[in-house]
Amino acid sequence: MSTPARKRLMRDFKRLQQDPPAGISGAPQDNNIMLWNAVIFGPDDTPWDGGGKALGVSVLKL
Repeated sequence: MSTPARKRLMRDFKRLQQDPPAGISGAPQDNNIMLWNAVIFGPDDTPWDGGGKALGVSVLKL
């Protein structure tokens, strides 16, 4: 079933693939567009340089 939320997430995912922001990597899980995995990398020349944080995001359909 294609809901407005799913359509929006697919559009956002395509945009992330075409023009990925610096320091961020993210994608939905293979079998569920509503569940995402992401990594945020520490900016260069900061105490967080070389570090990263892994995130799991569950998008709720209200």
